[in-house]
Amino acid sequence: MGLELDYIDGQTPLDEEEKDGLLIPTIATRGELDEFEQQNIEQAVQWTLGRSFKPDAVFTEAFIRMVHKRMYADVWAWAGEFRKTNKNIGVDKWQIQSDLKYLLDDVKYWHENNIYPPDEIALRFKHRIVSIHCFPNGNGRHSRLMADIIIEKIYKKPVFTWGAALSFSKGAVNLSSEGDARATYLKAVKAADQGDYSLLLAFAHS
Repeated sequence: MGLELDYIDGQTPLDEEEKDGLLIPTIATRGELDEFEQQNIEQAVQWTLGRSFKPDAVFTEAFIRMVHKRMYADVWAWAGEFRKTNKNIGVDKWQIQSDLKYLLDDVKYWHENNIYPPDEIALRFKHRIVSIHCFPNGNGRHSRLMADIIIEKIYKKPVFTWGAALSFSKGAVNLSSEGDARATYLKAVKAADQGDYSLLLAFAHS
């Protein structure tokens, strides 16, 4: 019996071939998958602690792929690899590398010329990279960790709280499950799709 996943609003379904990349055969449900992925993500977050990263290292395709690999390599064989299928969100699979290069060129320009405040640069990057949807899975979580790396390592400011004030649980908010925090987050992302980043900025600091 293969992996059976239930999807909620805003989640991207995996193709069967992508599901075959699961490295832990005992996982059978979305809850078990979330648990193992979260453990792997926490290891990636721990890896960032105490390290310094320069902008010319962070704003590269290699770094973006490496962060995704660190987040998911214990769970998925394709961690850190760009998707090879088209999804219900994101650019065509053949456009991923070129669109990512445009984003990286843009964010370097924003940073070097102080085009936006630091938190807006981090969140504009986060929003754009999600809209490209580089990977088969984990794009939202990857984009939030990238935004945290940018704001903390490049601008020396605290990481974002990502709706912690909207959650009753302590610690990181699980935006992969339904609830007020996810609903507010998706509303903010949709506003950013229209060029209004105010809700996403507010959510990231809530």
